[in-house]
Amino acid sequence: MSAREAILGKVRKALDASGNAGRLDNVWDRLMEAPAGIIPTRAQLDPEARVELFCRMATQAAATVARVAGEEVVPAAVTAYLRARNLPAKVRMGGDRRLKAMPWVNERTLQVRHGPSDGDDEASVSHAAAAIAETGTLALFSGKDNPTTLNFLPDHHIVVVDAADIGGDLESVMRLARARYGKGEMPRTLNFITGPSRSGDIEQKLLLGAHGPRALHIIVVDG
Repeated sequence: MSAREAILGKVRKALDASGNAGRLDNVWDRLMEAPAGIIPTRAQLDPEARVELFCRMATQAAATVARVAGEEVVPAAVTAYLRARNLPAKVRMGGDRRLKAMPWVNERTLQVRHGPSDGDDEASVSHAAAAIAETGTLALFSGKDNPTTLNFLPDHHIVVVDAADIGGDLESVMRLARARYGKGEMPRTLNFITGPSRSGDIEQKLLLGAHGPRALHIIVVDG
């Protein structure tokens, strides 16, 4: 027996993993029943308090937040945001079925274009799969429904999130994602976004829009 085999044999004995079948079972059980880590109590709140914490933390991160009573008023809220900032009445969005179901046709002056951004769009609209209350963070999954280019190329990123999808902590949001998509079906990219893009690398001065949108506007849909 070589020194290598002797060492590995001692490791297997210490781990009680003498057979490959047993080790594979252990790995599979671990993947299927991942143990929960320690979760801070900061965001373990009732649903309304959780939404309020999310809005407060998002505002502290330099995002703007609006709460609306239902999906039917989201287009009007988008139009109001653009008008208040003297922006063109044009937005780009993907094929998200929840956004498509909203009454955009009622906003007759608002032009809605679909598909990924080519970099020439001033404003985009995305639907967040979930959000994290303790940090005011949005979770956006990549795909044709909500192309990743919408998150980074336009100067103004408008994100719609359902109040029911605001979890207290990162762990809650990851559990929601696994439950929604299932193991092995997760999107290729998950973007966590907290506030607009910014950098302090140049002379220690805060610069908005350094690597993405200069403004992040969040529309929280109650109900």
